[in-house]
Amino acid sequence: MRHEYRLFGAEMSPYSVKVRSYLRYKALPHRWVVRSADYEAEFQQHAKLQMVPLLVTPDGGSLQDSTPIIEAIDARHPDPSIHPTDPVARFVSTLLEEFGDEWGSKWLFHLRWAREVDQISSACRMASAMMPGADPDRIAAMSAMVRTGMVDRVSWFVGSSPENAPVIEDSFAEAIDLLDRHLADRPYLFGGRPAFGDFGLWAQIYEAWTDPTARAQIEGRGHNVLAWVHRMLWPRIEGEFESWAPCEPTLAPLLERHVGALFLPWTRANERALQGRQEEFSVTLAGKQWKQKPQRYHAKSLRALREKHAATADRTAIDSLLARTGCQLDG
Repeated sequence: MRHEYRLFGAEMSPYSVKVRSYLRYKALPHRWVVRSADYEAEFQQHAKLQMVPLLVTPDGGSLQDSTPIIEAIDARHPDPSIHPTDPVARFVSTLLEEFGDEWGSKWLFHLRWAREVDQISSACRMASAMMPGADPDRIAAMSAMVRTGMVDRVSWFVGSSPENAPVIEDSFAEAIDLLDRHLADRPYLFGGRPAFGDFGLWAQIYEAWTDPTARAQIEGRGHNVLAWVHRMLWPRIEGEFESWAPCEPTLAPLLERHVGALFLPWTRANERALQGRQEEFSVTLAGKQWKQKPQRYHAKSLRALREKHAATADRTAIDSLLARTGCQLDG
């Protein structure tokens, strides 16, 4: 039996680096295994889904999907905690983890594949990781295939389109501004140590930072965000969690303008479209009409978020905040 976790992932996968950052914070022995032809047989031995990350546990079990992976491992290794003790801060952290996974992914994948400079950079890096040691001609051929496939895919996967682009790009730029103000006085979202929400939101922004267009925006307008991006690669305890009160002045605007005004209306519309068996749905976001094909996974994660909300013992203060910021989970 191995005494370490084996994390199969990809450097350009936000969900892979999210789990890696978590394992590093927990100081759990693990080996980072880049999914490639060299390790494909082992990957297929354990994988139920053809996706990374895949975490193989020391007892030979396997887990997939970044949020369930973290939740399962956290149940085994609760210390150091990734959950603020303050109940409002704890739920906001959970909400931001979901926001990062499901809306932050729109920032990343749109910016990564919308422009030629980012397409070329990303496709070449992906091809090189998939084919270690391959000659330049093979890398170039694979890069072209990756680029074509991903550009076609992101339009339905994240709703990246010329019509939706202004909403995504304006959201990213403003979110960086808001986060930069919030992180001016603290190393992590909720104080002196990383929370659940840090891992989900950071992974998308970190990956965006590795691409030319988003990198220029982050480095040009968010030096506190940039420091957080680097810090979260190897997160560590630098203090205690804060309560919600000191976080609210700078974090509530992110909830109101992005979680409440953009993400939750979008994910609820996606859910309704699936319930109505629609092939496409539209919803007004930031005064603009958003159109996209519905995605099943988003509805599943919204249900999980509602279950976490329902399981909270005293929701009075939480529900008051959600109402003030337009972040009601139903509607």
